[in-house]
Amino acid sequence: MIDTHSHINMIESLSLDEIIKNAFDNGIDKIIVPSAYPADMENIMDLVNKYDNVYGMLGIHPSEVKSWDDSFIEKIKNYAKNSKIAAIGEIGLDYYWDKSFNDLQKEVFIKQIKLANELNLPIDIHDREAHKDTYDIIQEHNNGSKVIMHCFSGSVEFARECVKAGFYLGIGGVVTFKNAVKMKEVAKDVPLEKILLETDAPYLTPVPFRGKENQPAYVKYIAEEIASLREITKEEVALVTTENAKTVFNIK
Repeated sequence: MIDTHSHINMIESLSLDEIIKNAFDNGIDKIIVPSAYPADMENIMDLVNKYDNVYGMLGIHPSEVKSWDDSFIEKIKNYAKNSKIAAIGEIGLDYYWDKSFNDLQKEVFIKQIKLANELNLPIDIHDREAHKDTYDIIQEHNNGSKVIMHCFSGSVEFARECVKAGFYLGIGGVVTFKNAVKMKEVAKDVPLEKILLETDAPYLTPVPFRGKENQPAYVKYIAEEIASLREITKEEVALVTTENAKTVFNIK
């Protein structure tokens, strides 16, 4: 299996070597690490150069766009020459915490979409309480980059719209939560060929470790829940979602 979105550089309870060993021991052989803050980009380059099975994404999280500088465009272009940079992300819109700079979020989001298009890289989308604006901006400004809706949190109806538009949906630990009825419906309804597994570690830890720090090894619990909901085997979930990840992120 592949953990397609995991902030392993933010996990505090384990060393990187321990995180990667635990992942491998639990059937996760590749991890894709997104950047959120400007300083993450250097960390991610170090990670992808040190570990064979770690890939990276470069970009600025919507909550951090006040730190955006247009010089980042050239920096990302330069770093993206490394074939282990798999996407531009995580980028998008977040209206949950602070709506005072929504226009700036949109502006930086569009710049990063255009950068991904230029680099022929997929875009990994953070969309929190901003479904319509996120979808509309992607539809208007994206020109050819594959789209991953990271940590998908919308309704079944919105999921269907995203699938119709060709997007992939990242499903994480929330699907294992007892009260996550909407997420379980999405996991059952969406074509398996459009689902990606992710942890968003160290956040959103799945049952049975909810409340503790998340890690890539816990992808297996997400796969097991999706398999149970769809009444198929965990192996089928693993096989199809791994092929999806290899396709969308162009990794072998």
